[in-house]
Amino acid sequence: MSDRTIAETVASLMPRARTELAELVAFASVADPAQFPKSECEAAARWCADALRAEGFQDVAVFETPDGTESVYGFLPGPEGAPTVLLYAHYDVQPPLDPDAWLSPPFELTERDGRWYGRGAADCKGGFIMHLLALRALKADGGVPVGVKVILEGSEEQGTGGLERYAEQHPDLLTADVIVIGDSGNFQTGLPTVVATLRGMTLLRVRIDTLQGNLHSGQFGGAAPDALAALIRVLDSLRAEDGSTTVDGLAADQPWEGLAYPEDAFRTDAKVLDGVGLIGTGAVAERLWARPAVTVLGIDCPPVVGATASVQASARATVSLRVAPGQDANEATRLLREHLEAHTPWGARVSFEHVGMGQPFQADTTGPAYASMADAMRVAYPGQEMQVAGMGGSIPFCNTLTELYPQTEILLIGLSEPAAQIHAVNESVSPEELERLSVTEALFLRNFATK
Repeated sequence: MSDRTIAETVASLMPRARTELAELVAFASVADPAQFPKSECEAAARWCADALRAEGFQDVAVFETPDGTESVYGFLPGPEGAPTVLLYAHYDVQPPLDPDAWLSPPFELTERDGRWYGRGAADCKGGFIMHLLALRALKADGGVPVGVKVILEGSEEQGTGGLERYAEQHPDLLTADVIVIGDSGNFQTGLPTVVATLRGMTLLRVRIDTLQGNLHSGQFGGAAPDALAALIRVLDSLRAEDGSTTVDGLAADQPWEGLAYPEDAFRTDAKVLDGVGLIGTGAVAERLWARPAVTVLGIDCPPVVGATASVQASARATVSLRVAPGQDANEATRLLREHLEAHTPWGARVSFEHVGMGQPFQADTTGPAYASMADAMRVAYPGQEMQVAGMGGSIPFCNTLTELYPQTEILLIGLSEPAAQIHAVNESVSPEELERLSVTEALFLRNFATK
């Protein structure tokens, strides 16, 4: 099959891709039964399994992982002696946050201004559709020249590690010559990019207790230790005056030598308000891809509406720490706990719940798979060369795969370029990027078959 034929085939399949993505986005597959029914995730998993069966995959299975969620697996045999490629995506999604802030329903794929909007459209249901498009293009003329395994995770966004533990218990399941993780994105729309580094992550819930119960702020305020005030002080200690992350004992000055991220481009991508400064020091790429970063994800405290004149007896927060490549997430977790304990004022009682953790990741970009991907991107994106970037987010499964299969190359591509606004309201995917990356993946599979 020629390069042109692959591109034409993918283009002809785009209306079907939109229909399928709309069906998949319609599942509110947030892997947290406290927020959405578990049946939504189960239905999404079965939709994905049916899609694999329809493409001729064998041994298709929906299996439960140790965290109680489900993953989906299928195998498409290739020609005798051909290499095997593992394609990864996840069907679970982030919660929609404030549904009223969406310009269209979060679980209804909606086209607007040339983009398709919906939770999971880019992260990462669109990644599964990308895999399907690439395989269909190859099957349309001559067949898929490699063996293909597909694995779809059901709890990636929760960071609870179900698929990681399952893979460790069943190491033969995902063996492959190369692994393509369809869960990252181009540095910017139209610039073909592979992601070579990921920050790790650790997630703690911290609780501070100071009193047996709330007290009247007029009668007791000024002497009674306020748990919410103590928590605010603790959280503030995690940042320097310039906003840099400051966890005692954790290095935060690592350099970055790859693709640069201009500050004005970042301000535009992040939609920073006029007059508001960025936080931290050093190049933007260093801050995003090479250094740790702390974020307070949520605080349990009285809402403004209905608040009473009370000194708070207890307060709680969820703290996320992104761990830099080269650092150990276990050690970072220990340092974070020790920091929070050391900075808790007034002898207040502090306790922790460790919610999740993933190690950082760094790929070797010198192997034949990267050369095959560079050739594919050069064709799918005429006039552009493959760029190598980092990503500040975490995909803990990458490190599990590295530990299980140390000789296997791992490449990260995907649809989550900055305009996609993943994890935010009004997430969207560019259909042009979906089309070009599907062509890229098809060409890559063809190229790698001959390496």
